[in-house]
Amino acid sequence: MKLPFRPAAIVLCGALALAGCSSQDQGAANAPAAAQTDDSARKLDTYRQLLRIHNDEMAVAMGHDILDHYPGSAAAKEVQQTLPDIEKRWKENSEKNRLAALWLYQVSPMEGGTQSTATIYSSQPSGNDRVRLVLRRHTAWGQNAFLFGSGHGFVCRGNCTIAASFDGKAHGIKAFAPSTGEPALMIRDDKDFISRLEKAKKITMDVTLVDGEKKQTLVYEVGGFDPAKWQALPKRKK
Repeated sequence: MKLPFRPAAIVLCGALALAGCSSQDQGAANAPAAAQTDDSARKLDTYRQLLRIHNDEMAVAMGHDILDHYPGSAAAKEVQQTLPDIEKRWKENSEKNRLAALWLYQVSPMEGGTQSTATIYSSQPSGNDRVRLVLRRHTAWGQNAFLFGSGHGFVCRGNCTIAASFDGKAHGIKAFAPSTGEPALMIRDDKDFISRLEKAKKITMDVTLVDGEKKQTLVYEVGGFDPAKWQALPKRKK
């Protein structure tokens, strides 16, 4: 016996099947978006925690990660409200720490007394050609400031004037080479020099080296100098 042909039923079944497929397709399409939302929310929570513990470096990295990978998200919008100030503070503190780390402070015995030094190497030239700038207090010799390089020292016949600048403002520095032959250049008015250094961010000094009488510009990034770390010493009793 033949079953009756019912085209309406077939159409209905087809429509239901299509509806089922459409629902599955839509769910599959929404899955990646939901996963992205979950990921951005987790990273936003981490960003908030980093802000609470004041870890600016990691917060900046996480903030940029959220902005790069989830632009337009609710997480990105929240990050944009705080990240510029956090990044500015982190860069300023990083630079401050970098400059402070350029200085070395020491107290040690030195030829019948004790000396306290604050030392910084030239940023230019660098490497093996660096020249030290030393601020020194000694229980017997008092206070002085000098350059100390490698090689055979500096050309300075009798008294000489170093063409220098403090943050771009020109100022000549009176100096002399020690008679004992060290590769050094002693600054005559150490008090004036140190006073200017304490207010400066960058000092340049034009010197001439003994080796080949080569002219050289020394650059010192002195903005991280901390006078409190350059220990004062008692005067030696006579």
